[in-house]
Amino acid sequence: MLRFENVVKKFAKVKAVDDLSFEIKKGEIFALLGPNGAGKTSSVRMIMQIMEPDSGSITFDPSVMNRGKVNRSKLGYLPEERGLYQDAPIMKTLVYLSTLRGSDPADAEQKATVWLDRFGILDRKSEKISTLSKGNQQKVQFIASILHEPDFAILDEPFSGFDPINQELISDIIRELRDKGMTILLSAHQMQLVENIADRILMINHGRELMSGTLDDIRKKTISDKKLVVTYSGDVKNELFQQSSQIKNSILTPAGDWEIYFSENYSLNAVLKILTDAGSVNNLKTSDVNLHEIFIESFTNGGRNHE
Repeated sequence: MLRFENVVKKFAKVKAVDDLSFEIKKGEIFALLGPNGAGKTSSVRMIMQIMEPDSGSITFDPSVMNRGKVNRSKLGYLPEERGLYQDAPIMKTLVYLSTLRGSDPADAEQKATVWLDRFGILDRKSEKISTLSKGNQQKVQFIASILHEPDFAILDEPFSGFDPINQELISDIIRELRDKGMTILLSAHQMQLVENIADRILMINHGRELMSGTLDDIRKKTISDKKLVVTYSGDVKNELFQQSSQIKNSILTPAGDWEIYFSENYSLNAVLKILTDAGSVNNLKTSDVNLHEIFIESFTNGGRNHE
């Protein structure tokens, strides 16, 4: 659906995007992740042709092209900086924005009715945007980005401003849109939600790729693909964890458990001996390393090791 090839974007002396290359496949949810200032927003704005790259190329699938130019009716965009006409009625806003993307007004109103009902705000369709809470305004902005049923949707921080219930609702909807054939580029900071819905992930830092692939692929490239969660009774000789070449990292959780991350080519027997030497083990369980842990590790001490 989209190909970035050796893209560079500079602002004064700063390279916001530095020789970045990646590909987004049709019908997938592709997550673009990184800390603030990593180059995500600049990349998204170049995809939306809000600005041009200084060098390199950005090419789209022919399905979203028309006479050599991007057919904007095939694109959907939820910007990080939200912006709706505060004094305009909700339904009129949605219909207007959808017609700008080529929708028939009557069809747009019919579809908007379905979406507003699903989000629980249909009874307010004639009210001004300004009367809505921040969360409900976010719902309207989200609907506006996908109402015209684009082939390719760019969703920048789609979970921002939502409570956990509505975050799950948005997650379900994003998956449904993917299952119906929509390609989605997702940028967000809610790692647990991204982990649950993304097909592939690209982590960038300083405008360059840090790592990419499926979550399983990325697990294998970072702190460890597995961890042990250990509960002790009594004192723990945690200095044994730091001294061992078998253990890459150890973290004491707020709950009082120890999270143990294995080194590459570890021996499970050796790790277990270290854990029992460190204290009286009360409970032990294995767990997959989650995306939040990978993100923190990759963009703090561990991040320097991947660049």
